[in-house]
Amino acid sequence: MKRSRPRFVLGMLLGFSLALAFANAPADDYGDGDRHGQDEHAAHHDQDALSEGRRTFRFDTFGDEDFWGGTLKLHQAIEGSAFGGVGAGVSPKTALAVGLKVDVDALPAPVLNALRSGKVDLDDPAVTLTLLKLNAVVGVTGFFQSGLSLKSIGIQCALCHSTVDNSFAPGIGHRLDGWANRDLNVGAIVSLAPDLSAVADLLRVDQNTVRTVLGAWGPGKFDAELLLDGIGFRPDGKTAATLIPPAFGLAGVNLHTWTAWGSIPYWNAFVATLEMHGKGSFSDSRLSDPTQFPVAARAGFDNVRSDPDLVSSKLPALHQYQLALAAPAAPRGSFNLQAAARGAKVFESARCNSCHVAPTFSEPGWNLHTASELGIDDFQANRAPAKGYRTAPLRGLWTHMKGGFYHDGRFATLLDVVNHYNDLFQLNLSAQQKSDLVEYLKSL
Repeated sequence: MKRSRPRFVLGMLLGFSLALAFANAPADDYGDGDRHGQDEHAAHHDQDALSEGRRTFRFDTFGDEDFWGGTLKLHQAIEGSAFGGVGAGVSPKTALAVGLKVDVDALPAPVLNALRSGKVDLDDPAVTLTLLKLNAVVGVTGFFQSGLSLKSIGIQCALCHSTVDNSFAPGIGHRLDGWANRDLNVGAIVSLAPDLSAVADLLRVDQNTVRTVLGAWGPGKFDAELLLDGIGFRPDGKTAATLIPPAFGLAGVNLHTWTAWGSIPYWNAFVATLEMHGKGSFSDSRLSDPTQFPVAARAGFDNVRSDPDLVSSKLPALHQYQLALAAPAAPRGSFNLQAAARGAKVFESARCNSCHVAPTFSEPGWNLHTASELGIDDFQANRAPAKGYRTAPLRGLWTHMKGGFYHDGRFATLLDVVNHYNDLFQLNLSAQQKSDLVEYLKSL
C-alpha cells in the first residue's frame, strides 16, 4: 500500500496540471472556442468557394479561346467580313434563333431602353458584337482587338447549362444557372466555324462529313462521345447526340451524365479539357481502349497535361457551386395539385421509388442500370465505359420538358414514359393513374 501512494499522488498532480493547462489555454486553441472558430472559417470558406465557383461556371473559358478562335476561327464567322471576319456575320436575331441567351443584368440602362423602344437593329451583327463586348451573351466570351473586331472567342460551362427566365423578352432575361438550355443548337453554332479541319483530322473524315454530323444534332443536344469513338449516328440513322441535362439538383447524386461516366468533378475535368478544349489536365485509362474509343486512344485523351493548367485549380469551387444549385420548385399552376397528390401514391404503389428514391429521386449508391432492365437498346450505354444508364434525378423535371425524355428524347411526353414502364413491368395502371402520375412528376 505504501508503494502505491506516491504513484497515486503523482497521478493526481499530473491530472491537476493538465486540467490547469487546458483551463488556461486560449479558446482558439482548445475546446469549444476552436470548434466555433473552425465553423466560422468553414462558413467564410464556403461563401468564398461558392462565389469563385459561380464565376468559373459563368465566365471561365479555361483558355479554350485558343481552340474556338485560334483553331476553328469561329469568331470570324460571328463578326462577319464587315469587321475583319468572313461572311455576313451573326445577327442577334440569328443568335437567339440558335438558342444563345442574353443576360439582362449585364445590359446598361441605355441599351435596355433602346431595346424596349425598338431602336436596336436585331439584324445587325454589330449589335451581337456589342453584346459580346458587354459580356452579356450567356456562356460566350469575346476577345476583342480594337473597336468591335474580334481576335478570338471562348465558351463557358454556362453555354449549355444555363438559360434565362425570358423576363425582358424571349431569350433575354435573368440567368438561370444549372438549367439545361434545350434551345441551344450547338451543332449549328460549331458548323459556322470557317475551319473545321482540326476536328476532321481527329475523326479522319472530311469537313463536309463533320458538318453533316453537327447539322443532325438539332436544338438541345450535344454528343460528348463523338471525339472519343467517332460515331455520328445511331444504327437507325438518327443522330448519336443526347439531350443536354440539367446541372442542378446533383447534391447526393453519385454517378453523373446519362451513361454514368463518373462523378461531377470527373465530368467537369473531362468537359473542360476534352470537350471545351480548355487547357487542363485529365486522366482516365479507360479512354486508351482502341476498340471502344479509337479516336480518344489515337489522340492520347487518356492522359492529357497542359502547362499552364487552367482547369484543375478551379474544380473544387466549381464542384461546390454546382452542388449548391438546388432543383427549382415547380411553379404554382403548372400541375394539378390534387392529381399530383394521388400520383404520389401511384409512384409508391407502382414501386417507381425503388429506383427514384427521395429526396434526390435518383438511387443512393451505384445508380446504374443495364439497357435490358430499362427495356431499351444499349447503343448509348455502350459508348460509355460502364455500359449502362444512370437513374436520372427527377427533381426539376418541369424545367426541361422540351426535346423529349430519356437521354435521346425518344419519349415525346411524360405519358409516353409512363406507358413504357407500364408495359415493361406490367403495372396495369388505369388511364386515371397514369394521368395522376404524370402530374406528380411535373410537381417534383
